[in-house]
Amino acid sequence: MFRRTLSICLGLALLAAGAMVSLACPFCSAPSLTLCEQLNMSDAAVLVQWESGLPADREKAFLGSTDYTVLKVVHDSSGALKPGGTVHLDRYRASKAGDMFLLLGTKTTELEWGSPLEVTDTSFNYITQAPSKEVPATERLAYFVKFLEFSDQIVADDAYGEFANAQYKDIVAVKDKFPREKLREWLANPQTVPSRLGLYGLMTGLSGTEADAEYLKGRLLEPVEGFRLGIDGMMGGYLLLVGEKGLEVLEDAKLRSKTVPFSETYATMQALRFMWTYGDERISKDRLRQSMRIILDRPELADLVIVDLGRWQDWSVADRLMELYGTAGYDIPSTKRAIVRFYLTMEAAKPKDAKEPFPEHVVAAQKHLKTLREKDPETVKAAEEFFFLNF
Repeated sequence: MFRRTLSICLGLALLAAGAMVSLACPFCSAPSLTLCEQLNMSDAAVLVQWESGLPADREKAFLGSTDYTVLKVVHDSSGALKPGGTVHLDRYRASKAGDMFLLLGTKTTELEWGSPLEVTDTSFNYITQAPSKEVPATERLAYFVKFLEFSDQIVADDAYGEFANAQYKDIVAVKDKFPREKLREWLANPQTVPSRLGLYGLMTGLSGTEADAEYLKGRLLEPVEGFRLGIDGMMGGYLLLVGEKGLEVLEDAKLRSKTVPFSETYATMQALRFMWTYGDERISKDRLRQSMRIILDRPELADLVIVDLGRWQDWSVADRLMELYGTAGYDIPSTKRAIVRFYLTMEAAKPKDAKEPFPEHVVAAQKHLKTLREKDPETVKAAEEFFFLNF
């Protein structure tokens, strides 16, 4: 039951992320606005120093207040801010005299300030010296790559965020700038933030050597019981480095094994999807289809696998899906709907010219749909209701 619930949750996450997969780093956590992007979007930005504050008083319904002295104006559309001036916030922020903050403001009827971000000289210089959004993405990433795993956490988190938001093609374009030897150190360091491991695995795959491939293989084959963040990115990087031979390793260790944790198999699916979309034929499409078909033996993942096989136009499983329909482990609504939608996709893959004869797979799809409409009309109707093509 746990595995089935996790399968559903992962499936929903996949659907939610589907619209952005081609836009953002394939193995990074959900993108958000980075500090540099916030700076570019703000109408005012100032470096300030904490001077004084009055704590909130609930009895008097007083939210508190804080006064800051302006040290430096980064930009100001109003022209009213000057070094030495004061910024007053009608809320209390505990701190001590001399602490520095970056304040970002949005212009409405007046400047509205966001939450103060505590900074050091280093982090402030990092933010304000970063290339603007008008600079080509590859030039921006060449700047941010130098700050991955930087000693200042604000800087390191933000540099990672820039890569998380970056398109895959732009990440590939700066692979010669990657700190290859440091990547291995970061992957091995238990103190590395787990959510960054997927990116570092991918970067290793884009810039690594045979020795790096062996390292990744060792990590992938480590005994594991629970969920490992970033393992999908390491798998993707491994496949980029070794191609089909690596796929054979993952098939035996993660797809055919009946004891491997569910999450490891799902991570392998993610790596297959990555290679299908971004692998540039490093592994052939037919070979990737072959690997994905293996996962049909895992009922808890069947609904997700069937969606991929339909999107990949693998019509070779059409008869097998009909055999599986309604059998033990596959007799659940989501799997049955996935099978119906597979046939709907299969049927729709026909020549645009109505005069051309239907290919064999279209005829076969129509046959199977006819059978299912007679056998299970309610499921077919439910599947058709939200059906859309996504090749």
